[in-house]
Amino acid sequence: MKLLNRFTFTLISSLLITASYAQETPPTGQVLDKIVAKVDNYILLESDVQKAYMEALAQYQQGQVSPSRCEVFESLMINKLMVAKAEVDSIMVTDAEVMLQTDQRFNMVMQQFGGDETTLVEAYGKTSDQLKAEIEDVIREQLIVTRMRGQITEGLTVSPNDVRQFYNSIPRDSLPLFTSEATVGQIVIKPKVNPQTKQNLYDQLLQFKKDVGEGNSDFAVLARKYSEDPGSAVNGGDLGFSSKGQMVPQYESAALGLKQGEISDPVESDYGFHMIQLLEIKGNTYNTRHILMSPKATEDDVKQSVRFLDSLRTEIVAGRLDFAKAAKDFSDDRGTSDNGGFFTDPSTNSSRLSLRTLEDPLLFFMIDTMKVGDITLPMEFDDPREGKKVRMLYYKAKYPAHRANMEDDYEKLKAATLRKKEEEILSKWFITAKEDIFIDLDPAYDRCNALAGK
Repeated sequence: MKLLNRFTFTLISSLLITASYAQETPPTGQVLDKIVAKVDNYILLESDVQKAYMEALAQYQQGQVSPSRCEVFESLMINKLMVAKAEVDSIMVTDAEVMLQTDQRFNMVMQQFGGDETTLVEAYGKTSDQLKAEIEDVIREQLIVTRMRGQITEGLTVSPNDVRQFYNSIPRDSLPLFTSEATVGQIVIKPKVNPQTKQNLYDQLLQFKKDVGEGNSDFAVLARKYSEDPGSAVNGGDLGFSSKGQMVPQYESAALGLKQGEISDPVESDYGFHMIQLLEIKGNTYNTRHILMSPKATEDDVKQSVRFLDSLRTEIVAGRLDFAKAAKDFSDDRGTSDNGGFFTDPSTNSSRLSLRTLEDPLLFFMIDTMKVGDITLPMEFDDPREGKKVRMLYYKAKYPAHRANMEDDYEKLKAATLRKKEEEILSKWFITAKEDIFIDLDPAYDRCNALAGK
């Protein structure tokens, strides 16, 4: 059994949970389904295998071996085995954990539909509640698999010598071919909104609170009409259950300071102003709904940010200020500022990445027009969540397509070495675990030799 490939797909699946429901194409005709594996009390459907196989095909990159259907089947089956074994070993997750992550993922799906449930129903023929229930099942299994997998491989690390040995074990003509890569950085400035604009928005939310308190308005109706959080607005502002430490401190502090049913004064966070209502507390989680409204920067606010960023650029180009230091000190994009402003590949944490992995396609086309060493002039852009911002890009380095090597691809090889060690540990675990759990496979998958353990 090729556990390395299987668990690579497991990782891919975990990353796709946040988006797969929003990206999959709705079926145009009825497809016959059947059970292809039973693992104790858990079943695997043919449709599950087909969907995961298509996702795996979409993820593999040039230079890699295309995933086989058997490898995907094995990956899904081992997930079921882990869930069944976790039940035997009393390794479970709480309903609160599942609800928390389900709400997060569902809100992300709704954002992709602009918070419009009608569009969601038209796309899938399912209501929000139906889709949420499906996501919950996937989340529960993935949380259990992650917890079980973490316990099996607890404390696993790799040393530079491990990486070197792994690299030397690969025949040179079998080393993967990487496409051209680049190191690209950015400094982002979020314009500071002038005080009067903030005060006007604060007063508007106070009026909303007064109207709800006097019975002249309904909180849910106001949230659907005015809230700028599309994921929760469609649900009348309901965010579902949150665990302590999940929300930004300002929000959590205000929410937990309320009595059940009470509404807060407007609370400011990095996302804007929230009017919060506490709905329920259950254990270490709490359920709230809110109306989020963000003050918008004026043209003068934006121009001031452009001038500031332009002054930083002058200092960097003149050699008086290091780009990475400027990004750490001044950039408002936390996703890149902690890394000196540079984008990173999430699978390896390397700042060398294929430009096509950048989330914003506009960045790809912009960088395609630049030369190595270029720093752009400040440019305005629209952040889908936070509105108008200003940024400049730095094209630090470009790396041509090449065969993997220790000098250029250490982080990628380190990640692969870690996965190989996981393969060895998980393979040994599988051989033992499969003896404790009832497994029955459809004859159509006998060719996969999924129970061989190697």
